[in-house]
Amino acid sequence: MGRNALFRTALVVSACVAAFLPSIAGPAAAVPVPRTSAAAPPPWAATAAELDRVIQRAAADAGVPGVIVGVWKPGQPRYVRAFGVADKRGRTPMRTGLNMRIGSETKTFTVTALLQLVDRGRVGLDDPISRYVPGVPDGRHITLRQLAEMRSGLFPYSKDEDFQHLLTTQPHRQWAPRELLRLAFKHANQFPPGTRFDYSNTNTVLLGLVVEKVTHCPLRDAIRDLITRPSGLKHTFLPKAAEFPRPHAHGYTDFTPDGSVADATDFNPSWGWAAGAMISNLDDMRSWAVNVATGRLLTRHTQAQRLDAQPTGAPGDFYGLGIDINHGWIGHAGSLPGYQSLTVHLPAQKATMVILLNTDIASNDENPSTLLGRAITQVISPGNVYGDASDQD
Repeated sequence: MGRNALFRTALVVSACVAAFLPSIAGPAAAVPVPRTSAAAPPPWAATAAELDRVIQRAAADAGVPGVIVGVWKPGQPRYVRAFGVADKRGRTPMRTGLNMRIGSETKTFTVTALLQLVDRGRVGLDDPISRYVPGVPDGRHITLRQLAEMRSGLFPYSKDEDFQHLLTTQPHRQWAPRELLRLAFKHANQFPPGTRFDYSNTNTVLLGLVVEKVTHCPLRDAIRDLITRPSGLKHTFLPKAAEFPRPHAHGYTDFTPDGSVADATDFNPSWGWAAGAMISNLDDMRSWAVNVATGRLLTRHTQAQRLDAQPTGAPGDFYGLGIDINHGWIGHAGSLPGYQSLTVHLPAQKATMVILLNTDIASNDENPSTLLGRAITQVISPGNVYGDASDQD
């Protein structure tokens, strides 16, 4: 990914996928059983005070302008806080109700829509992508399942040099899905399908096209009709271009031609489309974290397939069908210029954690969302520390 934000972005879940991503371990999943702490939890007042301390310290150390955090555990008061600023110029305080760009957490919506179509008998996970989208290299041998689990071998368009140049020099450009795929398909496939894990936005863009073809409507409408409306997610949607409802936080990135920091609030996220362009807020993402981890919109069988995760190569990290499992935490991370997010649920404790922040600038080669996720889970779930690279199990 490099020093610049985007490739903490596009691979937001790749580098994230390893140490920066959310993790998933559900009742129906064949995934490793996470460690659990035997120690009794500390009194909640002390825990809340400790969270205030570690969040502010981690954010300051990582240079994060502002962060929104929510932690929910049964039997304990909710912990919902905002720290820092939403706008560095005006010094407007960050607030918990702001709209935020959620980056690659979009993948959980696109893949959930696909899996709903599986439940309805409209598509099969082992169908070849060539049945729905022509022109995919080796498309007759790449299945929808392999696309969803990041094992297709297709080249990630976000790694293409022409794409990187255009994204840094024309950040307001409107991208079409087929343009993105042309950039990917000019490169040879990286490996035979199903043989390796490699996080690639190309995979999810293709799945977005499958959803559109089968539902006969734009992806944004399919996500609304299949997911956000039935789930009551009133502040969550896939934008057409750079629209961003107020109130929202300003976002800051160093994914620029010269590496200087820029205000990315109005950058066009259409380059992420089905893989990374959505907008949401804290309350919606709290609900969505539980929805995704428990499979509320899917049949038990399909949810079990979703959670049948395989190792990504990072310690304690596994990837299923559009979902990540990191040390027992189920969900996904997101990143794009100016914003990062982490939305995860820990079934063993019925705990939920949502982190939304307004920068994607790395700190010591780590995503700030990962640093915050690690600091918070060291307090709330010491037996399940998100992004814990010391766990080699």
